Amino acid sequence: MTKRHADFIVLGAGPGGYACAFRAADLGRKVVLVDPRATLGGVCLNEGCIPSKALLHAAEILREAQEMGDWGIRFGKAKVALEALRAKKEGIVAKLTDGLTGLAKRRKVEVVRGTARFTAPDRLDIDGQAWSFDHAVIAVGSAPVRLPGWPEDDRIWDSTAALELRDVPEHLAIVGGGIIGLEMATVYAALGSRVTIVEFMDQIAPGADAEAVRILHAALEAQGVTIHTGTRTIAVATAKSGLTLTCEGAFTGEIKADAVIQSVGRRANGSLVGAEAAGIEVTDRGIIPVDASCRTARENIFAIGDVTGNPMLAHRATHQGHVAAEVTSGHAAALDTDLIPSVAYTAPELAWAGLTQSQAKERGIAHKVASFPWAASGRNLSSGGGEGLTKLVYCPETRRLLGATLIGRNAGELLAECVLAMEMGATLKDIALSVHAHPTLSETIGFSAERALGTLTDL
Repeated sequence: MTKRHADFIVLGAGPGGYACAFRAADLGRKVVLVDPRATLGGVCLNEGCIPSKALLHAAEILREAQEMGDWGIRFGKAKVALEALRAKKEGIVAKLTDGLTGLAKRRKVEVVRGTARFTAPDRLDIDGQAWSFDHAVIAVGSAPVRLPGWPEDDRIWDSTAALELRDVPEHLAIVGGGIIGLEMATVYAALGSRVTIVEFMDQIAPGADAEAVRILHAALEAQGVTIHTGTRTIAVATAKSGLTLTCEGAFTGEIKADAVIQSVGRRANGSLVGAEAAGIEVTDRGIIPVDASCRTARENIFAIGDVTGNPMLAHRATHQGHVAAEVTSGHAAALDTDLIPSVAYTAPELAWAGLTQSQAKERGIAHKVASFPWAASGRNLSSGGGEGLTKLVYCPETRRLLGATLIGRNAGELLAECVLAMEMGATLKDIALSVHAHPTLSETIGFSAERALGTLTDL
């Protein structure tokens, strides 16, 4: 059997993997990118971030068409052609994956279709083909967690199956009220399903600011979503007529559903690459530990993205990919920040970065809070927006920003200003004296800073 050698090999072509491969190629490395899929882009592009946002956009249009009745603009009852909607979603994905293929060709990145496993600290097996390498980057991502003891049934979906848009069930149950579960609730409720969310923790979007979550909770209920927090699913029964979830906790009883989405998180895929043969540690949760330079216990092997643990977010993986490519090419680089933005693309959007008010309190960090309600935002009201909030957590001594949470339309876009402010050590005065265009939603950030400084005139 012939053997092949790679100067720089990346295992996994998701956002972290292809970003790493392309950056390394730009730095002069001869790069091989390995992935079992027929298309590049990983879970995010093929069955995660991008298809979900396409469906969320469709859901937003359906909601807005209904809400415009209050503005004196009335449309007929919307008809959803699932095949056409599915085709549009898949067309968007195809356009982006084709674009990645073109970028790989222009950079002379060799793409190998297959599954790689380590056989030694400098060797791999890719579907029976022996490879050696100088540097390797593990970017094999994560997979949805399956709850133990559940039956096998085509009506029990994970996030991938939910995004296939097989049908619109009359009653959909979602077990797990994190970001993915909330986004799927937003989509299917708009398409016409009666949606019930079961969340084990005391609030949906665990870890996010409680005040902002209350706004989201109320908004989802107004969209017809039933939410049971502090509740655990203890059994699932299947029958020809449907599925039955038995629950206990704050809600005790049965939930009848035509389909169920399991949305209880993701597990790192570190155990799938034969890491032990390379002398690399893998935790019992499938995570490969790395340092700030994304280096594993082996000098020549790096790991990036979901396989390195939380937060499992595409933009973190991309930045780690750049770091790994640069360090292996002789440059100084590190991802030495914990300011990784989180966004739930619900209606309204929920976005946060840095410390929440409760986290600052739990850690004993001196802090104060300033906020601005979107009910006082001219741009929000004139655009048909509902309840919303911009909330800043800051140091009372230095008045530097420690954290930010926004809930409302386009909150995910607005969060970038706050992340930049925190990275640069900006103070509330810096933010308040930065002129924000009027009327915009970004004003709410400036208004929050002004409120803390006592100079606000809009409340």
